[in-house]
Amino acid sequence: MHHFFVSPEQINVSDRSVIILGADVNHIKNVLRMRTGEEFSVSNGQDSREYRCAVLTLEEDRILGELRFIREDKVELPARIHLFQGLPKADKMELIIQKAVELGVFRIVPVAASRCIVKLDHKKATARTARWQGIAEAAAKQSRRGLVPEVTEVSDFGRAVEMASEMDVRLIPYELAQDISKTRRLLEEIKPEQDVAVFIGPEGGFAEEEIALALENGLEPITLGKRILRTETAGMTVLSWLMYVLEMR
Repeated sequence: MHHFFVSPEQINVSDRSVIILGADVNHIKNVLRMRTGEEFSVSNGQDSREYRCAVLTLEEDRILGELRFIREDKVELPARIHLFQGLPKADKMELIIQKAVELGVFRIVPVAASRCIVKLDHKKATARTARWQGIAEAAAKQSRRGLVPEVTEVSDFGRAVEMASEMDVRLIPYELAQDISKTRRLLEEIKPEQDVAVFIGPEGGFAEEEIALALENGLEPITLGKRILRTETAGMTVLSWLMYVLEMR
């Protein structure tokens, strides 16, 4: 079943109707070639409700759907996970964003750490952020999320640490951290509704001065095990652990 995001005012529960506007109209009509009576679902981007619908009319600039029922399943994680991802090489960031959204991330902050090979000027960073946001939206549709995670503008490391200072839990995988019992405790102590920052370094990891700054500002070093993980694997590992401890309670 195809899933779309609409603004809350496009859902009218009282008269059981849903209106789809914008680029999704062309996608439904000319790419998916949906017909009257075919089912789809929508989310309003603000809660975990899924609105199940069927196509009533296919008009030139909008799709009118019949609201059939509302699912109240809580598809979003109980806590808000903010992934601070060091910019990786090539197109790895696109894969990271896609999989992070599937695993339930709330927000992704690209971080221009000192060891990042990729260097983006303002114009390129703006264009890249727009593309990354599109990838997040597509992944949210595919995984039928209740909201589209935000991909922020690229931040330097100092600004990223400052942003994380407002959060309840701050974690940074670090190869010199070896206490797996502490890592387990930190994860298991995360409570619903908390904001959790997870810092992942680029290829080569964070520089020593960046680790020092992180620790000075209250980030907790954790271990991801005895093996060294690639940047595109490390974040997925932490998110998978968090999904497990938050949803299996």
